[in-house]
Amino acid sequence: VQLQASGGGLVQPGGSLRLSCTTSGLTLDNYAIGWFRQAPGKEREGVSCINGNDGINDVLAYYVDSAKGRFTISRDNAKNTVYLQMNSLNPEDTADYYCAADGSMTSFYTRNSGLRYWGQGTLVTVSS
Repeated sequence: VQLQASGGGLVQPGGSLRLSCTTSGLTLDNYAIGWFRQAPGKEREGVSCINGNDGINDVLAYYVDSAKGRFTISRDNAKNTVYLQMNSLNPEDTADYYCAADGSMTSFYTRNSGLRYWGQGTLVTVSS
């Protein structure tokens, strides 16, 4: 199983970036996929996640409070990819962003380690 994160970069305050997490070796329907971030000197925090497709529940998404209204997570099963559209970025969003997969969405807002699969980080820098 591999999770490949991409899309980070340098952006000015107020700008936008779209992160991608492309997976291989797992079926997106069976996992909650999402993003953590870790800024220098701070603990890793869950930013957003989207549920797997169990054929029962609608699409569910979680966002940390600081991301609500600015970030949107989506999933393209045909491309085995999860996206995080980040708008209205501010310097506090500067961090390494990691994608992860786990059997439960709750892992993204109750834990910051021990999830089943992790990708490498992609650096987001918000600066003028």
